[in-house]
Amino acid sequence: MDQRKFWVAFNAIQGIGPARLQKLASYFPDLSTAWYASRAELCAGGLPERVCDYFITGRKKIDPDQKFDEILQKGIDVLTLDDELYPRRLKEINNPPSVLFFKGEYIPTDEWAVAIVGTRKASSYGKQITNELAAFLASHDITVVSGMARGVDAIAHHAAIKANGRTIAVLGCGVDVIYPPEHRGLSEQIVQQGVLISDYFPGTPPESVNFPPRNRIISGLSLATIVIEAGQKSGALITATYAAEHGRDVYALPGPIYAQQSKGTNQLIAQGAIPLLDYDQLLDNLNIRQDAIMEKPRAMIPENENEEKILTCLGSEALIIDEILNMTNLPVQTISATLSMMELKGFVTQVEGVKYRVSHGKSVLQRSTKNEK
Repeated sequence: MDQRKFWVAFNAIQGIGPARLQKLASYFPDLSTAWYASRAELCAGGLPERVCDYFITGRKKIDPDQKFDEILQKGIDVLTLDDELYPRRLKEINNPPSVLFFKGEYIPTDEWAVAIVGTRKASSYGKQITNELAAFLASHDITVVSGMARGVDAIAHHAAIKANGRTIAVLGCGVDVIYPPEHRGLSEQIVQQGVLISDYFPGTPPESVNFPPRNRIISGLSLATIVIEAGQKSGALITATYAAEHGRDVYALPGPIYAQQSKGTNQLIAQGAIPLLDYDQLLDNLNIRQDAIMEKPRAMIPENENEEKILTCLGSEALIIDEILNMTNLPVQTISATLSMMELKGFVTQVEGVKYRVSHGKSVLQRSTKNEK
C-alpha cells in the first residue's frame, strides 16, 4: 500500500500540522493505521481531544485514494518525510513540511544548492550580479534555489537555466498554479531543468499569507542564502532570517547606503551577514567544491550491463583486470574496452599502473544497496 496517500490525506485536514503528524507517524506502525484509528487511539498517539474530534469529522469527507489519484493525474508527484528521497537538508529544519508537492525531478545532487533571493525591483547592478552569480553557481554544478517571483528570483532561475544548470522554484501556491502568470514559460523550463516545489495543496491560490512560510523551504533546501538587493521590509529578509535560524550561512550584496534596494542588505551585513565580495571565495567558504566532488559518485549511473557488473565488483577495492574477469566472467577485451570508457567518464581510476578502482572509493550501486537495507 502506498503510504503517501495517507500523508496527503492527513495534510488536507487543518489542525494536523507537521509536528502532530510526526507524533502520529512515530506512534502508529504506519499512517494508514493512524487514519482509521479510533478516537482513543488518536488521543493516545498525541492528538489533543479537540483535534481528534475535528479530525474524525474531517476524514469522513476525504477519500485518500481519490485525493491522491487526483494529484497524480495532474502530473504532480509527492514526497513525504517518510520518503528516502525527501531533501536531507530540509529535513534538518524545525518542523519540516510533512508533504512536498512537485513537478519535475528532485535529484540527490540538488542537496548542493544555494538560494538567491531579492527585490522585485532590482537595479541594473543587482540584475548584473544575479545573472553572473547564478550562472557561476550553475557552472559549478550548484543548484540555484529561488521563489520564481518577479525581479531577482526570475533572473536567477533564467540565468541558471541558460548556463545549463539546475534550479528549484519554491512556490507560495499550488505547483499547478502559475504566479505571476507571465512566468508560465519560465515554470515549464524549470520543470525541464529542475523542479517546482510547494507544500501547499494543488490548486491553492497565491495569497499573500502563503509567501513568508514558503521562505523557510527556500532556505531549508540550501547550504546558504544570498540576498542580492532588498528593502527594509522585503520578503527576502524573512528568508535570510530563516536561514540564520537553520544555522545556514547568510550572504548579502553590499550597496550604496542611499539606495532603497540596498538598505536591507546593508542592514543584514551590519547584523553579521557575510558580504558577497567574491564568487570563488563563496565556494571555498561553503566547502562546496570538495563536497560536490565527493558527491559525484551518486550520479554514476551505468549505461549498460557491462558497466554495472564492473561497478558492482570494484567497490572501493582496487582490482586488476584478471580479478575483474573472475568476478564478472566478461571477456578480457570487453573488460578492457569498458574500463577505458568508464575512465574517460570519471567512473573509475587506474592506480598502481595495473589496478582499477571506483573514483573516490564508492560506487553508486553500493551506496544505493546500503540505503535499501
